[in-house]
Amino acid sequence: MSVPSERRPIVVGVETDPARRTALAWAADEAARRRVPLRPVRAEGVPTRGERGPDVPPSWEEWNEGLHRSGKQVLAEAMDFIAMRHPEVEVDAVLAEGDPAWVLGEESRTATAVVLGSQHLSRAQEAFGSASVALPLMARSHCPVVVVPEAAEYVSQEPAFYVVGVDGSEHSAAAVDLAFEEASLRGAEVRALYVWQPGLLRIFDEFGAQQECRRLLSETVAGRHARYPDVDLRHELVVGHPVQALTDASSHALGLVVGTRGHGGFTGMLLGSVSQGVLHYARCPILVVPPTRT
Repeated sequence: MSVPSERRPIVVGVETDPARRTALAWAADEAARRRVPLRPVRAEGVPTRGERGPDVPPSWEEWNEGLHRSGKQVLAEAMDFIAMRHPEVEVDAVLAEGDPAWVLGEESRTATAVVLGSQHLSRAQEAFGSASVALPLMARSHCPVVVVPEAAEYVSQEPAFYVVGVDGSEHSAAAVDLAFEEASLRGAEVRALYVWQPGLLRIFDEFGAQQECRRLLSETVAGRHARYPDVDLRHELVVGHPVQALTDASSHALGLVVGTRGHGGFTGMLLGSVSQGVLHYARCPILVVPPTRT
């Protein structure tokens, strides 16, 4: 059954540690801003033998009972946090058994966005903050995935702005759409970047190649002002490595918006070294957008 777009919730993966609430706060703020429900989700799979410590019961029945008990407590604490921050937001919590990436991927079918924390992207044991969840989720998600760094403050520059990576592909066009949408909601501007990375072999006409990049950039951002006349736009071509360029440009941004895959300088952005570099080094929330949202 389809869900009306105006009622699609913001889904957020809830971490066990109550001290890590930046992603939950971002999701609650976004739900309040968009006037949509918020769905905190806690999902856990069966621990493998190597992961089991002395406090993990050996039997499935005992483990399952412990899962529900601890999971309900984690969600109750998350809901208390949400109620204090935005009491007006409708909350529908979900406790699920299974692989977190799969659970959140299924939730993405009827969501506005799925939000994760990123304090421990390199640690596989973290249920919702690890690359083992974020990357496969981004590959299969039906809606934007937002990865929020665990930091006290990540915006310190005025006017507020979003950075969006553009390469002329369908995926980057979808990213531009979301960047304008978010900027309009927050009274921010959009800074669109085409990152051109010269190949190992020097080409004869670098000026011509860069002019083509500028053309693709202009075509991708064209027409957005008609839909979002309140959003100021800046766009430029940057020469360098995509990870470094996007990380530097977004260091004081409200968010960095990218498509799931691209071409040119963004080839393999989702599952390759560029995407993982951005996830590890970007200092602001990262919004990864599929080419079409259903």
